[in-house]
Amino acid sequence: MPRFTRPSKGKEIQKKRVYVRKRVCRFCQDPNIAIDYKDPKMLKHFITERGKIMPRRMTGTCANHQRKLKEAINMARHIAFLPFTTLSR
Repeated sequence: MPRFTRPSKGKEIQKKRVYVRKRVCRFCQDPNIAIDYKDPKMLKHFITERGKIMPRRMTGTCANHQRKLKEAINMARHIAFLPFTTLSR
């Protein structure tokens, strides 16, 4: 990395501002939505194509609901509502 930056020769660099909307936990926002292991349709939104549980930074859930979501997904896997993986080699 250079120690000093050269002054621009009459060219002004315009930086684009990117506004990222803060994700709000959908379970905190609407208390009527329940995390239930018997609802695989809702749980599939929190699983990747390969069958892994998506992290909080991708789903936008809070820590408390992410833990409940993890438990519900694992219970649904053991009862065979959800697959552990998608395809075998």
